[in-house]
Amino acid sequence: MAFPQEVHISSLVVHVKPAYLEPVKAQIAALPNAEIYGDSEEGKVVVVLETESQGYVTDTIDKINNLEHVLTTFLVFHQIEHIDAQSEDDS
Repeated sequence: MAFPQEVHISSLVVHVKPAYLEPVKAQIAALPNAEIYGDSEEGKVVVVLETESQGYVTDTIDKINNLEHVLTTFLVFHQIEHIDAQSEDDS
C-alpha cells in the first residue's frame, strides 16, 4: 500500500533593509525549494516555497528571518497538495 505524499506550497513576504535588497535576494535564491517572484524598491520580496512537509516551510522561514538585514518574514499563503503515489505509478 502506497502512502500519499504531500507537497506544501507557501508564499512569503520578506521585508529587507532596502540598501541590502540584492545580496539578501541572492541568499534567498540559494536556498533549496525557494523562488523569488518579485521585489520592490522598499525592500519587499515575494518568495514561493515548494516543500515536502510543513517542517521544511517553518525551517526555511526561520533561515530567511535570521539572514542579516532581514527585518521580518510573513507567511501569506500555505496550501497542502496530497499526491497519491499509487495513482502516479499507474499512469
